[in-house]
Amino acid sequence: MTTKIWSVSIFLLAVACNSKNEDTTDTVDKAGSIETAVSVEHVDSTHDVVLTRHKVWVNFKEYSTVEHRDTVPALGMLNTDAENSDGDKKSVSVKKDYQIFITVK
Repeated sequence: MTTKIWSVSIFLLAVACNSKNEDTTDTVDKAGSIETAVSVEHVDSTHDVVLTRHKVWVNFKEYSTVEHRDTVPALGMLNTDAENSDGDKKSVSVKKDYQIFITVK
């Protein structure tokens, strides 16, 4: 009985991991849409800049581009191991990156 439960669980997990997100797109409908890009740039040791860029598409032409820059605190440094192309490993410090989550309503 336990083997059947594990088999079904593994099957459901495999199906869930392989399902394609239908909300993801590779192209922009340029007939009428707003294309948004969000990125974070490291400015210095204490500040980062969140860059939000909106391209407005009307009748297959770029109508305008709106750009917002917001300064936010830097997250500090992270110690991690890095490996070069020769396979040599070294401990390095890198700047922590923000995670970006977008909610569309």
